[in-house]
Amino acid sequence: MAPTPSLETNLNSPVGVEQSLPPAIVFTPGEPAGIGPDLALWLARQTLPCRLAVAADPELLADRARSLGTSIHLRDWKNEPHRPGSLQILETASLDAPVTPGILTTANARYVLNTLDCAVDGCVAGDFDALVTGPVHKGIINAAGIPFTGHTEYLAQRLRVSQAVMLLVAGNLRVALATTHVPLAEVSARLAALDLESVIRILATDVEHKFGIAEPRIAVCGVNPHAGEGGHLGCEESRIIAPVVARLRAQGYSVHGPVPADTAFTPTALRDTDVVLAMYHDQGLPVLKHQGFGRAVNVTLGLPIVRTSVDHGTALALAGTGAARPDSLRAALTLAVELGIASRPAVPSSTTSHP
Repeated sequence: MAPTPSLETNLNSPVGVEQSLPPAIVFTPGEPAGIGPDLALWLARQTLPCRLAVAADPELLADRARSLGTSIHLRDWKNEPHRPGSLQILETASLDAPVTPGILTTANARYVLNTLDCAVDGCVAGDFDALVTGPVHKGIINAAGIPFTGHTEYLAQRLRVSQAVMLLVAGNLRVALATTHVPLAEVSARLAALDLESVIRILATDVEHKFGIAEPRIAVCGVNPHAGEGGHLGCEESRIIAPVVARLRAQGYSVHGPVPADTAFTPTALRDTDVVLAMYHDQGLPVLKHQGFGRAVNVTLGLPIVRTSVDHGTALALAGTGAARPDSLRAALTLAVELGIASRPAVPSSTTSHP
């Protein structure tokens, strides 16, 4: 991996948080044949302003360290400060098959989800302030006979949340998705079945609470070219989107649309927007990744825990080569620390009674 500055220079604890109690973060490397284990080993070498646990089979990390020609001290999770050169390991199920970097096998699909389950359980129990996820391979999990459309949907189901929202962040640009990992041919039907009002409410609430933006301004994209052009290019705007926007505006939400997606991301439009809600995956994410690829972060809204993720895939060709770049992981961990601290329950200020 290319050398990068220490995370210590990028992560500063907010005023009022005790330095003796840095946030606790759990990281799931994801697909064991991908670059996730490489990224975990990169974390091991950094000076981190957080307690860090890695939910992984320690043999996987030890083997990957050998293939990369690096040394690593692996120890059980003891909720201790991070020490460069070592990693604390959260106990999970072991791998079901040996791992060769870059070579997928269905045998380890269940292991990937087991690591995620262990990390989620730790967050729910209050052991961790936030979860950071590495890339998984959706295809190999489905090939193993396990229906899986992505982290966002899996976490929502695992945490019994009826609606979760995918938000990607690159600097000041925030793009949320109404539908996530669905074929383009199914987007219209999914929108018709979706509680779009709930999506926008979650988006407004979490952007305000997690990012500190009071009354966030939300631009809601149309699904068709020119936002349907008055019904000549489609009716999803008038039938689904516009009524929801009108209801929420009447309730005081700062939301407008449907707006044409081809102009929603112009500098002029973004000056008056805090977050853009795209109707489908490839409507919003190409713009975000063009602006911030390698430093964008995926955040799941609507969950009872904080979860951030890298914005890239498993990069099988780079696994075990030392060429994987940690930029997106750095950004995901940075944001996880900030959001994890912000989500901590407020500590009542002490008062002094007087006779």
